[in-house]
Parts: sequence; structure tokens; C-alpha cells
Amino acid sequence: MAGRQGTGPTARVAVIGALLALAGLQVPRAAAAAAEPASACVAGTGPYQRELEHYLGRPVDGVQSTADCHAVRAFQRANGVPAAHGYPGLATYRTMLVVTARPDPNAAGDCPVREHRVTCVDMDRQLLWVQKGDSVVLPPVPIRTGRDSQETRPGWHEVYQRNKDHVSTLYGTPMPYAQFFDGGQALHGAPGSLYGGGGSAGCVNLTEPDAKRLWDLLAEGDAVYVWGTKPGTED
Repeated sequence: MAGRQGTGPTARVAVIGALLALAGLQVPRAAAAAAEPASACVAGTGPYQRELEHYLGRPVDGVQSTADCHAVRAFQRANGVPAAHGYPGLATYRTMLVVTARPDPNAAGDCPVREHRVTCVDMDRQLLWVQKGDSVVLPPVPIRTGRDSQETRPGWHEVYQRNKDHVSTLYGTPMPYAQFFDGGQALHGAPGSLYGGGGSAGCVNLTEPDAKRLWDLLAEGDAVYVWGTKPGTED
């Protein structure tokens, strides 16, 4: 006889979380914490400890506790962070920035509002979104912009060439869903993680699924606006 499926509060919250995940919605913090299993969580203090503690409503002391670890791990699992082990590292912090920006990515007004589509590239937060007027037509996604000496060029640009299966003539590396906007710099997919290597060679790297979504949305002549400074690079 099959074991009876759990029907307690934790099980119910887990089901709610699964339904929200299928709908593409973030699991609320309280629900994520309630759904977190009681298995050991032993990840140590991370470089973004205070930022995650503040966001998750934990005591902000910069030191990982068991409760902190469980809260961070619940957030990671709810938002698809790879290797969800409770460590407050760069990938988790960058995911937090995406989640925080979703309600209104242009709250600070840094990306000019126009009647036509504008692809907004925020190098300060390493985020990209697309807006048309006051409407966000592509929610914020994580990106990786240029490293020192190969910075992504700020200012107004426009998509002047598109190549779905482009391969870099300089580096011989794939650039799927490439949309060039300025002197060889492009919006394109990047295999692997966006969170290592110190930056791109000037392009705006996206995950391949996000690059495809952007490809399906944009066309030649679309506006691109870039501003800010990538963390870790010189002003």
C-alpha cells in the first residue's frame, strides 16, 4: 500500500510554491521559508551575507547562522539558483537584484521613456529589460557587460545587425542570438555562467534562453540605451 501523501502546513506550502513556480512567479519569502525542509544546512558566511540577510528579513550581522542558511537556501530553490546550498554568493545576490527589480525596474528613471521600444542595459545592477512607454515588455534579466579595458560603451545605440547563429570572428566562440548595437558589441547568449570571468569583451551577455526571448522581441532599428558602471571596473 502506498504511503499517504503529507497534508500538513509544510506540505501545503510546498504545493503552493510549486504552483507559483509553474506560473513563473517568485515564491513569497514566508512561504519559501515554511517549505524549506529541515535537512542540514551548513554553508558558511558568504560575500553577500548582509545583503541577503537584509532582503530576507534576517538579523543583519554579516555572519551566517543555521537559520540564515535555511532562508538563503529557500530563496535559491524558489528562484532557480544553481547549487542551492544556502551560501550567499554572487549568483544568489544577482538573482536577488533581478527579483527586487521586477515590480519596477526603472523606478530610478535611469532609462529614458520613449513611445517606441527601448532595451535598457543597467551596468550598475547588471540587469537588462525592455520597455515601451511606461510598460515593461521584457522583465529584468541578469547580464554580464564588459570588463576593464573592454567596457560596454554607454549611451544611445540601435540594433543594426542580427545573426541567430553568429560565431565571433575575433575569439571563435559562439554568440547565439547576436544583435549588434555598436561597433561589434552585441546583445547575445553566452553558454555557461554569467557570474564568472570578470566580464565580457564588451558585449552584453545573457543566458541563452533570455537571449532567445530578446531575439524574438527585437528587430533591426530598435533602440538600446546603456548606462552605469559594471561593479569591479574603473569609472
